[in-house]
Formats: sequence, structure tokens, C-alpha cells
Amino acid sequence: MGMQMRNVFRRALCMVPLAFGLSFADAIPVGALSASGAQARDQQLREIRDVMRGGRGGFLDLGFNYTPLPTQLPLESPYGEHDGFAFKQHVAGFGSGEVARNTQLGALLWFERSGWDGEDFFVLPQYNDFSHVASLTTWGLTLTQARYDVTFAGGMQHYNVEHVGDVYPEENDSLLYSWAHLRWSHFSLQGNFHRSDVRFLRLSLDLESRIVYGGRSRGILTYLPNVDFTVYNRSADRFSADTYRMNWEQNLYGQVLYAEVSYVFPDDGFHSAALKYYPDASRMVAFEATCIRRNKEIDGTDDLLWGGGVEFPFVRFAYNSSYDYENFFHAKGTFIVEFQFNLASIDGFLFARGGTRSAPLETITIEKKNKDKMPEGDNLIHLNPSDASTSVGNKPKTLEATGIRYEKSGNENGGKQ
Repeated sequence: MGMQMRNVFRRALCMVPLAFGLSFADAIPVGALSASGAQARDQQLREIRDVMRGGRGGFLDLGFNYTPLPTQLPLESPYGEHDGFAFKQHVAGFGSGEVARNTQLGALLWFERSGWDGEDFFVLPQYNDFSHVASLTTWGLTLTQARYDVTFAGGMQHYNVEHVGDVYPEENDSLLYSWAHLRWSHFSLQGNFHRSDVRFLRLSLDLESRIVYGGRSRGILTYLPNVDFTVYNRSADRFSADTYRMNWEQNLYGQVLYAEVSYVFPDDGFHSAALKYYPDASRMVAFEATCIRRNKEIDGTDDLLWGGGVEFPFVRFAYNSSYDYENFFHAKGTFIVEFQFNLASIDGFLFARGGTRSAPLETITIEKKNKDKMPEGDNLIHLNPSDASTSVGNKPKTLEATGIRYEKSGNENGGKQ
């Protein structure tokens, strides 16, 4: 009897988040799915910019979103609401190697498949009348000159529409974009192009000093902001007119507590804000509280959507997160689970994308190796003249002074015995 009661209690706990999802979930608008291509192109290039902050090493990202019930994220079309599943699958990788002294050559590949379908699937969708399934592939080559701290990168983006139901606007089933990235020290410039049209340009100032890139772990330089300013032209399919967006990331305490805010000009103004806490500066684990302003007002006041999430090395839980609202078809009102993993590496240090220090276990391992390499008492120790009286046990030592070098055998008079 006691075991049965415990099982019932466990099932009830598991149903709590699902009950909230059923009670408060809002439908995904058709327009959010048709605009997903431009949002994915922007987001992938933002991630590439973060990885290219070091310009060398490696990066791996794997993940997919999971919503277990068809009623959690229904589709809102002119014919009403339809139960189904919003999905997002993504994989990314970057690797580089030294081809000449201080010169690194690398390659990168980002892939994402996302949309909405009438059934839950992992490989083959249902492709019904209300399905929208598309993929985006970004690839390129990178060249980094470490001596001058300069990185060049460029490549192509291919947006492919697998299936578009009758309720969506017509889309080209295959679009090819090009992109370029230039970084020098803390400054970078990034552009996205379709034929001769510039879709957007982004200027980034990554001023914060980070130890994984050879910077500092503490001090005033770690409190400098990271700012990016993006210009979207009128032909971009994400915005209806020339639009400017500014994102500001600010270290508030010890490179573990951060504030982020973004503005869109000239019309919308405040766009979103987030308060993020990383228990360790490697960013393997994260807690966040977010707020995003939607593009409509209710009773003359701003329609603000509050939410947040928690991220662990292999799974992320979120509710009304500003990231999901912006990059997962305006998903809101339901708990979202994302099984994911991302890891970056530079010079043997491991950290999550955007981290400022290496992972704790990696740091301990490196410190232990350095400790093992420390000279023992029976090794030769070179001392300054002022340190000539310093001794380590009774072991023989080599002392160095200007123009003088002699062996001390433990006898105050020195010399042979």
C-alpha cells in the first residue's frame, strides 16, 4: 500500500508541469513559422560570432526541443487551432589546426531543422496540410593569425523548405545566402548577404576581459560591457523596414551574474531583458529570469511576457523564456524541455559557449599538472643574491649571483672535504 501511494505521488509531481502547459499554453501563429528562416540565420551567425571570439580551438553543439503533448503548442491558422508539435533539432561543430606559426585554419558547420507538424517524430514528419518543415545549413572556413589577434571567416547559408502547408504564405523552397566575419582584438564585423543585397550588418564590441582568451579573471577590465549593434535592411524578411537593434551584456558580479538588455529602433524601443546567474564562470550551468515586450499593447500598456529557465550540461527547462519566444516560434505559456549539450575548447581549456573561464574540473586538472611539475628539493634551484640564505631542507642547492656561481655542500665553509 505504501509503495502504491508513493507511485501515485510521483506521477502527480510529474503531471504538474504538464498541467500548467495545458492550462496556459498559447497557440503558435502562422506568421512566426513563416519568419523562422530569417530568425534562424541571425541566431546561427550570432553563435558563430561567439565561437569566433577565440578564433581557434573547437566547438560542439547538439540538441533538440521536446514537448510531449500535442496540446502544448497548437497552431493558430485561419481555420482555427490545430493540435500538434513544434520542433527544433540542431547540431553545430567547429575545429581548427595550426598550418603555420601562429596561424590557424579551421572549418565550421551549423545545421538546424525546425517547424511544426501534426505528429511527434524524430526523423520523418507527417507533412500534413498544416505542417511547416524547413532546415538551415551554415558552413564556412576560418583563418586566425594569433600574433595580431585577427580572424577572418566566411561561407554560405542554405535555407531549404521541405514542406509548407496551405495556410502559410508562399516561400521559395531553396535560398542561398553568403556571410562574412572579421574580428580584430575585441572588435568584430559580421554581414549576411543574398546575392547583391545586404540583409544585415552587425558590429560587436566584446570588451569584457576573459581568462579563456588570455585576459583577466578579476578587476575593472572584467566589468567592461559586451555590445553589438545590428542593422537590418528593408528587404530583410525579419522586419518590415530598416531596423536597428542593440544588445548590451553587462557583468554585474564576479563574471557569474550578468544583465542583458536589447532595444529595437526606431519604433519598438525596449525589446527584452534578462538577469542570468552562472554558478561557475565556465557557464556549464545557468539560471535566468527574462522579460520580453511583444509587438502589441493591451489597454494602452506594454504587453510584457515574464519567464525564465534553468540550464544544465545536458538539459534545459524554460517557461516563457525570451529566447524561446524569439527563436522558437513565439512559444509561450508552456514548459519547454531542450535536451542539449555544447562545449568549446581553446588551448586545452573546456567551457560552454560564451564562458569566461574554463570548466572547474579542467581547471583542477591543469593546476594539479602544474603542481606535479614543480621542482623538488633535490633539483637545482636558481636564486637571486638576496635569496642566497634561503634553503630547502639540507639538500645541495645552486646559488646564482652576478658573476659568481658555486656549489654549497652543506658546510658553511664550502669547498671540498
